[in-house]
Formats: sequence, structure tokens, C-alpha cells
Amino acid sequence: MWGWAGLIIRLVVGGVWIVAGALKLPDPAASVRAVRAYDLLPESIVPTVGHVLPLVEIVIGACLVVGLFTRWSAVLSGLLFVVFIIGIASAWQRGLQIDCGCFGGGGQIADATSKYPLEIARDVALLVASALLVWRPRTRLALDPVLFPTPTEEARP
Repeated sequence: MWGWAGLIIRLVVGGVWIVAGALKLPDPAASVRAVRAYDLLPESIVPTVGHVLPLVEIVIGACLVVGLFTRWSAVLSGLLFVVFIIGIASAWQRGLQIDCGCFGGGGQIADATSKYPLEIARDVALLVASALLVWRPRTRLALDPVLFPTPTEEARP
């Protein structure tokens, strides 16, 4: 039963990362603007984070979708969701009116604080899904068992 449920979780979380990263790639300046809007990082590293983050998201997503290095990809996924939850909560607490930049865009927007609870809830749900994949990384239709079989998987006909 877990194998199919795990596959669905892998595809959902991985798909979210791929979409999020792919929507940021065409406009790197918007990604940098989104990172800058949080006002949490030193300005010297904001451009690097803004440019690298979409690529990291796509790689994590692709690994989850194909089931490659699932546990480690899920660990990185979970860590990123924790960072995003902290960032959104920090913006909310400081009264910033910014687009989360999660799926492109970013910067100042009106009435952003009304969106923060839903964004945090979404990221918490995806964090829990990532944690499930850390706990049980072996799922259906994954490359991990093919490339890195356990002794019981090697014995199967």
C-alpha cells in the first residue's frame, strides 16, 4: 500500500518543485527581487540565491519524480520548506506586504498578509509529505531500487 501512496507523494512534491523552479527560470531578475523582498539575507548573496534557487528546486523535483536519491532529495525538500515557512512567517510578523515568490513573481504587493496563512499551510503540508519520504523512501516506479537494490530486492525474481 505504501508503495503507491509514496509514488503519489513523490510525484506531487516533485511536481511542485519542478513547476516552482521552471516558472522562475525565464525571469531571473524576479527571482532575485523575491529573495531581496524578504530582507533576511545579506545583499552580497541575494543575487546568487535568486539565480541558483530555481535550479536547485528543479533538480530536487526531478530526483523526487523519478525516485532517484529519494531520501536525500526529500531531506533537502524538507529543509527548503522549513526555510520558506520561516521566511513567510518572518515577513508576516514584520508586516511586510510581499509576494512569496514561490511560483515566480516576488516583490511588494497589496494585501499580501491575507495570503500568508494559506502559503504557510501549503508549505507545512509539503514539509510533512517530504518527511514521509525521508521516513519511507522506497516507493513504486522509482529508480532507487533499480540502481541501489537492498539484499531483499536483489533476491526477488
